[in-house]
Amino acid sequence: MSEHEAYGHKDHHALIKGSTADWSGEDPVAWLAEADMLEADFPHAAGMIMETFREWIENGTRLSFAENWEWSLFDYKGRWLADSLEREASDNPLWEQVASVSLLSRRECSLQIVEDGAEKSYMALPVGSRSRGEIFALLGCSMPAVQFSAGGKNAAEAMAPHFRTIFYRRFEYSFISDLASVHGDGESASSHHSLLFQMVQRMHDSIDVRAVLTEVFDSLEAMFPDAELTLYISQDQVSGFSRVKPLPTGWEGDDVRERAFKDGTVSVRLGTGDNEQMEIALPLGGKQGVYGVLHLTQRGSCDVNRELLGMIASTAGTAFENAKLYERSNQLVRELRMSNDLTQRLNQSLRLEDTFEAAFEELMDMFEADYCCILHFNEDKGGLEAVACNHPALANEIIEIGRGLGGKVYETGESMILSDYLDFNETRSKLMDLTDSHSLIATPLSVGGQVRGVIMLSHQQPHFFSYDNYKFLQAVAGHIGLAVGNALLHAEVRRLANRDTLTGLFARHYLDDEIKFRQGNDFCGSLIVVDIDEFKIVNDTYGHQQGDKILKQVSEVIRTSIRGGDVAARWGGEELAIYLPQLGLDQALVVAERVRVRVQQETEPQVTVSCGIADWSWTEERISVESLFYRADMALYEAKNTGRNRVVADRKKAEAGWINP
Repeated sequence: MSEHEAYGHKDHHALIKGSTADWSGEDPVAWLAEADMLEADFPHAAGMIMETFREWIENGTRLSFAENWEWSLFDYKGRWLADSLEREASDNPLWEQVASVSLLSRRECSLQIVEDGAEKSYMALPVGSRSRGEIFALLGCSMPAVQFSAGGKNAAEAMAPHFRTIFYRRFEYSFISDLASVHGDGESASSHHSLLFQMVQRMHDSIDVRAVLTEVFDSLEAMFPDAELTLYISQDQVSGFSRVKPLPTGWEGDDVRERAFKDGTVSVRLGTGDNEQMEIALPLGGKQGVYGVLHLTQRGSCDVNRELLGMIASTAGTAFENAKLYERSNQLVRELRMSNDLTQRLNQSLRLEDTFEAAFEELMDMFEADYCCILHFNEDKGGLEAVACNHPALANEIIEIGRGLGGKVYETGESMILSDYLDFNETRSKLMDLTDSHSLIATPLSVGGQVRGVIMLSHQQPHFFSYDNYKFLQAVAGHIGLAVGNALLHAEVRRLANRDTLTGLFARHYLDDEIKFRQGNDFCGSLIVVDIDEFKIVNDTYGHQQGDKILKQVSEVIRTSIRGGDVAARWGGEELAIYLPQLGLDQALVVAERVRVRVQQETEPQVTVSCGIADWSWTEERISVESLFYRADMALYEAKNTGRNRVVADRKKAEAGWINP
């Protein structure tokens, strides 16, 4: 059997003839020969090799003497890829042997066999890199053996380098395109990073919320000039921007704003046409959470760099959070300073009127309110009295408990904040209606753990007061309540110190001080000294407890028989005294007679009283308090000695010595 008839021989390798090729040097595609690296690092290499093969077949192998040659392509592992007949797979196992031997020997290999009665040659030509010579493909060629021997082998070997040339041209074109793309991406990234750097620098130049949001708006408008930009955020965070809106209480459907707010990531909905709306939602958040959502909308669609937008959103959120923290720290310092000033102001006086006046002035300054109204419960009038208010129509107004916003706050004991009074339809308020106010914060005024009043602050601008103002007012109300409690306690102590514990009338020392004060400011006044007739007999007959009751009855008659500005006091024992400011002797005689008659009619058991009167006038020589009491006591002594149950005036002043009952 000749070697040309060896087709199907068990040892085909023994019949393979070939020649070596020299591959040496360095090359950028040297790694293509590394089987483990090729598919991972250059997954498109096989496709490029096949495209090269098709171009090579089309343009470089259409020679007249090679028209009946068949070409095949193998990868660097000897796997069949394609052939010139465009078959999907090879059905000739000889190709695998030729390619395998060629790869193992790294040489051109050939095999001659008899096929269909004709001798035919098969050969594999390694295609190596230009520098280091790593094999990255194999070209297979089958031709008649006659042509092979007559120079076809040399022609095929000469045609193979053209394949490598085409491949490198394609590879270098792809490489240059990638470099250009990388360069373009680098320039774009550099531009984006420059924009981001400038934005960050400007944001952090000023730790101010308005400056941060202005920079965010400007930067996004520069990137999306045709977009409409809106910031949805809590109203307490920022105000004064037309493009800032409150966060919706509920989202409808699949909303990009909801996704961005809940997930904290950039959310995009691209438009499908010129008339379709593209939406981009950027979460504005920091380490403490998401504060709001920046929402961009525009007609049509455009390229969206999510990474850049994410960095802008993150930077803006951090800058916003820092600005809010800085703003909050300044606000806390300001609140502490104002609280300290308020406490000092409230402690300057223990008079209740001064306390309310100081609280009113400080509250107006602290909260920059248009109107302030302090309501305090008046037990005598049974309602809330407007003890301090800068609206004249409401001064000293009495409000029923439970009526109006102030009455509601007092009744429930809960604070209130209204962003816009026009949207509130539950309860009407005289303060809000008369002042045309829209914003309100109100809090109960507690004294000793009990609600004793209400503080109300209003402003004509909607959404004027923030939640921080609302909380600060509650804290301030505690200081004011403590000061009011101290003033009430001081007033009660003074009342007890100036009052007689049995009768409830003023003590004698208070009466002395009041007369001295009045003598320095008034033009006249009268003093009535009242004594219960035969009070010792009453005590001996009915007992001292009944005597005390009689004393209380007489004191009550006196209290209800005089004016609000008159002073009734217990002078000592069963003797009582009445000072009548701005009243002369004739008017004092009328008051004394009224008291005498009522005592005789209203006491049980019945008793009578005797009265002595003395007066003074600025036209006369000034007399001392002691002298005034002495003269009134002398008149009383005369009434006692002339039959009791009488009213007697000072003889030096009266035209009549006494007035009989």
